[in-house]
Amino acid sequence: IHRLVSIDTYSDNNATCEESAEEEASEIDTIQLQLKIKCSRNPRASKDSSDPRELYLNHMVYSKHIEWVPIGNQADVFADSCIRPVHDDILIAQLRPGQELDITMHCVKGIGRKVAKVVNSRLDTCSREVLRHNDLKNCVKLGRVRDHFIFTVESTGIMPPDVLVTEAIKVLMTKCQTFLNEMNSVDME
Repeated sequence: IHRLVSIDTYSDNNATCEESAEEEASEIDTIQLQLKIKCSRNPRASKDSSDPRELYLNHMVYSKHIEWVPIGNQADVFADSCIRPVHDDILIAQLRPGQELDITMHCVKGIGRKVAKVVNSRLDTCSREVLRHNDLKNCVKLGRVRDHFIFTVESTGIMPPDVLVTEAIKVLMTKCQTFLNEMNSVDME
């Protein structure tokens, strides 16, 4: 199951549901995916074969086997979209005859609160290599601009990095506005 939660979904038309404060999944904030596959013996396999690729049908389960199941009016809303895993070659499981997977998954749009990944980085990224050279160390002044930051934004392919940054700024602006509204309502009381 841990492999399923790390499979990113994609829509070619940027079809995304709106974030909702509702606890229950709905067509407004949820995309439903299904993985339904059963392994069986291959009746055409040669008797002396020992290769699982020849002996069994559907024994290798990949992300390409995940299908979008529209809920509510999503079939109409996302009619021009291709909702699917970003990569179709992620191995999920290896089955044997009689084993099957029947899984329903719900993808909920969010702001990374639940599954955000943080990569540790050094606080000090200033190179001090120049100080090792006696002839240069008095010629260079090392310093830092306190309000200057350089970020690298990586994407898994769902959205390009520039769109991710734009969406993140919108979320931040909404949070700031909510905070200001709260402050104003406290002042009025």
